[in-house]
Parts: sequence; C-alpha cells; structure tokens
Amino acid sequence: MGHSRSGKAKTHQQIVSLASKKFREKGLTGIGIAELMKEAGLTVGGFYKHFDSRDDLVVEAMRSALGAWKRKRDAAALGGPPVTYESLIDNYLSEAHRDHPGSGCPVSALAGDIARSGKRVQALVTREAQESIELLTHLIREATEEHKGAARSRAIMIYCALVGAIGVARAVSDEQLSREILKAVARLLRNPAPKFAPSHHGR
Repeated sequence: MGHSRSGKAKTHQQIVSLASKKFREKGLTGIGIAELMKEAGLTVGGFYKHFDSRDDLVVEAMRSALGAWKRKRDAAALGGPPVTYESLIDNYLSEAHRDHPGSGCPVSALAGDIARSGKRVQALVTREAQESIELLTHLIREATEEHKGAARSRAIMIYCALVGAIGVARAVSDEQLSREILKAVARLLRNPAPKFAPSHHGR
C-alpha cells in the first residue's frame, strides 16, 4: 500500500510539473487534458484519479511555477549564491529566460490568461507579486537607503518593467529588436537609484 501511495504521488507530481511547463509555453487554455496526459504517457481516465477538475490542475501547476525568487532567497540563506538586485535583473532579462518560457516566470508568460482565470489562480499570483515587490523594496533600500514608501514605488515600477519587457521581447519577431529591448531595460533598471541630469529647459 505504501508503495502504491508513493507511486501515485510521483505520478501526480509528474503531471503537475509537465502542466506547469506546458501552460507557460502554450497558455492556460493552449493544451487540453488529453494531449497533456498523452505527453505524460498516461490515460485521460487516469487524470481524475489525481484531480477533480482541470481548474484544480491549473492551480497546482501555477503554485509549482511561482516562487522562483523566494527559492533563490531561501537557498542564499542556507549558504547558496547571494541574491542581489543586479542578479535578479540580469537573470530575468536574459535571452535564456526569453527563449525558455516553460521554465521561467509564469506571470510574464501568462499575464493575460491569469487576468481571465479564476480567483484561486489570481490569489496565488497576487501573493507572488506582493512577495516580489517586497524583495525588490528591501534590495533597493539596502542599495540606496531610500525611505520605504519611495523604495516600494520604485519596486512596483521595476517589477512591472521586468514583466513587460520580457513579454514584449518574446512578442516581437525581430531578433535584434528583441535583444535590444532586453539590454536597454536591463541597463536602465540595473541602477536602483538612477541619477538624472539636471534639466536645462528654459535656459
């Protein structure tokens, strides 16, 4: 019995992991249960041994996909590579992230779908956005000593710029423009406290 439960749990996780990848690549409605189960080497009927509905799978798949920055921060606390503001920016706006949405940020890959999805998925993404903004706020304050309100406003802008930039870089068909978008936004965001030249308007 214990072996049977272990096997079922392994199969369950296999389905969730595959769905997490495929949803990010094709959209939340871009792949059907039959196709997904076939890719997993399983029968459609077997799906309902693991999930009550497609919505339940979507929730689990999204939960599995979210939290990348939190995992990096937890690993750093255990002695792994440090999480820095610059490393988050550079990794997010990399060509590798652009080219592999199935293993990347689900918010940038699925923002439109998430906006039309159920409350459970939106609740997960809301928590992810809040945690990401809090982490950016903390890193900005470390680098600039800005007061919390200003740092949080900047963090919200940066988070939205990251999500938007990777989405546009994927959407355009011109490789040179796509790369330019990633590099330009990364360059602008890399300094959390950009210094603007004084205006000479009116002189």
